[in-house]
Amino acid sequence: MDHNLRIAIIGAGPAGLSAAMNLQKAGYSSIAVLEKSDHVGGKCCSPSYHGRRYEMGAIMGVPSYYAVHDAEEFGGVTHDGPELMRKYKNKEGKIIDPFNPKKNPLMIPHLLKTKNQVKKLGELLETKYKGYDVNGHRGVAQGRYEGYAASPAREKVSGVNENLKDLTLPFNEFCRINGIELAQDVWVGPYTSFGYGYFDEIPAAYVLKYLDFQTCMNFVNMNLWTWKEGTQSIWEAVDRKLDHPARLNSEISQIERHDGKVYITVNGSVEEFDKLIVTSPLDSFGTYADIREDEKEHFAKIDYERYDSMAVTIKPENYPEISYYIFENMTPERRGHLMVYYRRWHDTMDAPITTYVLRNHRGKNLIPYEAAKKTAINDLTVMHNPCEQIINESAWYYFPHIFAEDYAAGWYDEVEEMQGKYDTYYAGEVMSFGDMDEAAEYSYELVQRFFQD
Repeated sequence: MDHNLRIAIIGAGPAGLSAAMNLQKAGYSSIAVLEKSDHVGGKCCSPSYHGRRYEMGAIMGVPSYYAVHDAEEFGGVTHDGPELMRKYKNKEGKIIDPFNPKKNPLMIPHLLKTKNQVKKLGELLETKYKGYDVNGHRGVAQGRYEGYAASPAREKVSGVNENLKDLTLPFNEFCRINGIELAQDVWVGPYTSFGYGYFDEIPAAYVLKYLDFQTCMNFVNMNLWTWKEGTQSIWEAVDRKLDHPARLNSEISQIERHDGKVYITVNGSVEEFDKLIVTSPLDSFGTYADIREDEKEHFAKIDYERYDSMAVTIKPENYPEISYYIFENMTPERRGHLMVYYRRWHDTMDAPITTYVLRNHRGKNLIPYEAAKKTAINDLTVMHNPCEQIINESAWYYFPHIFAEDYAAGWYDEVEEMQGKYDTYYAGEVMSFGDMDEAAEYSYELVQRFFQD
């Protein structure tokens, strides 16, 4: 490869900055990361309040976040944040302990079944579904796997496994055919509450590539990473170590691709590049680029979650002792209700509490933003932790994905065949998953596949 190639990267979230980091490591010297906002990190968003940072997007990581660890090492930071703790409430605001048999003696048979089915799922993933945890979705619909293993060494692996086609099913159907329906009770906490949709609509591949067995058990056992300066600080540190840091406030109005070049109009000026890596939302690519028919056809099938977060203050006498999860609100019928509220700092009661709400489900009416906001505020009162003041709020473009029928029809394999076709490469959340590690890992692999000798 010509290391003098001029490469433009759209987006300075984990995917874009990881692409830039890995290109720099590979010896490329002419890289421009174009970010339309005034900060890096994307949904790793950690604003400050009273001298401390709180989270509006990503909260945590786990030891199996190998791509995030790469970013930590490159940026010279480590997971030095506060220890996370959690409890549970029902929708009436009563503290419960749903997984403790001593507190739920009548539920002991159910809890034992759940434990056995979780164990069975782990065994199935290692045997029947070998290859399920390879980053990205290339080959799954065809019953094969190809990529890098979920391990620190990133061994290159490939193989044929017809059973992987089951991953194109909605996760609840995947669990049903394998007789492990109760495993959903464990996976729902770190999945739906984090805004990634409901198990009756989302293909199992998304659920299990994000929450592979090792990662899910880390969440269950609270073996978690946080960062004192927030998740955003990881990507700020990466950006500082780039030879060409992200160019903030870069407004792209036009992209034209022809004659082996990419012409990007940035803040009114046309710049010429040899290659383009898009990590920003692909379903909006056509609003500023010369989108082609095959791109338009595929990108139109992308949907996304309407996931909102608010940072609120709560009076000391009402301040929650810990973070709380509300499982009863993690169902399609309760969309728009508070699923999690998060206490980050345990040595103070003047830091914001962050709330998380999911508003949509395929085929059901979308809960309007203001209605869900009102519901979340009311839910805090029901939880006995009433809101004093809203200090920040975000309605995220969250977890772009495709649905089961398009997944099974080969959407990912067709898009992967388009990589490089118009001197353009597609990365970012939809090509892997909407968490920072999967998105960063995909960028690592993209560089390995297309930009290494």
